Amino acid sequence: MDAFGGPIWSMAASPSGSQLLVGCEDGSVKLFQITPDKIQFERNFDRQKSRILSLSWHPAGTHIAAGSIDYISVFDVKSGSAIHKMLVDRQYMGVSKRKCIVWGVAFLSDGTVISADSAGKVQFWDSATGTLVKNHLIADADVQSIAVSDQEDSFVVGTAEGTVFHFQLVSVTSNSSEKQWVRTKPFQHHTHDVRAVAHSPIALISGGTDTHLVIRPLMEKVEVKNYDAALRKITFPHRRLVSCAKKKQLLLFQFAHHLELWRLGSTVATGKNGDTLPLSKNADHLLHLKTKGPENIICSCISPCGSWIAYSTASRFFLYRLNYEHDNINLQRVSKMPAFLRSALQILFSEDSAKLFVASNQGSLHVIRLLEGSFKHLHTFQPQSGTVESMCLLAVSPDGNWLAASGTSAGVHVYNVKQLKLHCTVPAYNFPVTALAIAPNTNNLVIAHSDQQVFEYSIPDKQYTQWSRTIQKQGFHHLWLQRDTPITHISFHPKRPMHILLHDAYMFCIIDKSLPLPNDKTLLYNPLPPTNESDIIRRRTAHAFKISKKYKPLLFMDLLDERTLVAVERPLDDIIAQLPPPIKKKKFGT
Repeated sequence: MDAFGGPIWSMAASPSGSQLLVGCEDGSVKLFQITPDKIQFERNFDRQKSRILSLSWHPAGTHIAAGSIDYISVFDVKSGSAIHKMLVDRQYMGVSKRKCIVWGVAFLSDGTVISADSAGKVQFWDSATGTLVKNHLIADADVQSIAVSDQEDSFVVGTAEGTVFHFQLVSVTSNSSEKQWVRTKPFQHHTHDVRAVAHSPIALISGGTDTHLVIRPLMEKVEVKNYDAALRKITFPHRRLVSCAKKKQLLLFQFAHHLELWRLGSTVATGKNGDTLPLSKNADHLLHLKTKGPENIICSCISPCGSWIAYSTASRFFLYRLNYEHDNINLQRVSKMPAFLRSALQILFSEDSAKLFVASNQGSLHVIRLLEGSFKHLHTFQPQSGTVESMCLLAVSPDGNWLAASGTSAGVHVYNVKQLKLHCTVPAYNFPVTALAIAPNTNNLVIAHSDQQVFEYSIPDKQYTQWSRTIQKQGFHHLWLQRDTPITHISFHPKRPMHILLHDAYMFCIIDKSLPLPNDKTLLYNPLPPTNESDIIRRRTAHAFKISKKYKPLLFMDLLDERTLVAVERPLDDIIAQLPPPIKKKKFGT
């Protein structure tokens, strides 16, 4: 919906979650009422002179602070009028700047307002009197983001230099009850602007222009120095951005505002293990499909036969039919898509490309039958027990009988596609699902969770398989559980039913269920023994996990056929080369 104030620069939800504040380009602060089915405009606050760049609610929900250019306003929520206007000092390292932009504000329970601005300052204000209490000059560049802990005893700010600063409320002296804010730790894990920060009970989380999401544990809050105490740097989204049409050997790449379709190259040469073979036919760029309007693509998929492409933005759903004539592609858009398909979170085609499954952000799951140039809506699975949990992962069985769907929490529901009803729900687990797939022939559902646990659940028997029970009893290798990045894709070899193929951003793994599991004393990343070793030693070192770290960072990997595997890497250097230059900092001796 339109806020009718020009571009929206800031938003903040009330502590109760029932109201939403919006700060606009024209200097207006607008209050919206949030109900389960809609967002409704309530009223405007007193208009300010310039755009509203940051907003924060008082924890009691009675007042708000709004950061603008050169000043901070404090509003009374009940009347909508401005109580105080606090002028921010333009002085920057002794020089008066033209403008001081208040990038972030935080309202504390005791009435203190903390501001972060473009002059490199973090300032503390008394909202009752509108006066400046304390000033910290922390950077030569903008302080762009701020987040406060739930206990309000510490907060974190991010700067344009890539530094994250931690402030804590500490006692003035050892016996004193009087406390003051002190800057305690700087962290330099970013190269560019830190645009967003969050403060969890045990960690500081920051993200910005350099594409990294950094989780920095607070060591004093971590009781045991284990994996939770490790610094984690996440680079790639957990959502899959590549889909594959195996039968036609096509790959569909999803970008923010367009899709690209490529046909893989091929070779007729042969060689020994480890050889790179010359291409007899180069990869072909078949299609560049641009979206209409400014919205980003949320999800996309190509059918296994390569004849259909579907993608969704926040408000529209698109379905295209592809006809191949030698090297030319005829693209035909399917018109009059129903309104309920809008804002899909996940799209999946059945193995025979006859059905399309669409998971909406309202928690419902739609089943569509695809005809030659049109479609027919077969059924909608409604969310379970009145929840509006979004389904963000889908898996369909190769025979087309079963559909598994996982929501944003830990639940996995399995539907019978032929009878169009819920078949079973996999027992709840504490950690979210990151990947799931249904094996051919056995119809076993393999589920990977964010804590690196892997389960195998028999859909026909509605219970965990014996292999899954064995692996839970023995436990995974400690190095497996300490991996940073989640498993993003699972697949199966059609002729080897005992093999599970899976990958994350930094490794590709084959789990052979016929071999014994590794224990903590064995080598997990098992190097292949020399060929001259006897079979006895080879058998003794063999275990179920075969791991390759040759390809990284790995965006996508899947089997095309029995003998061909396709891997898509996304080198970090390519991404970094496209970034704007970081702020140059003078170092001693340079």
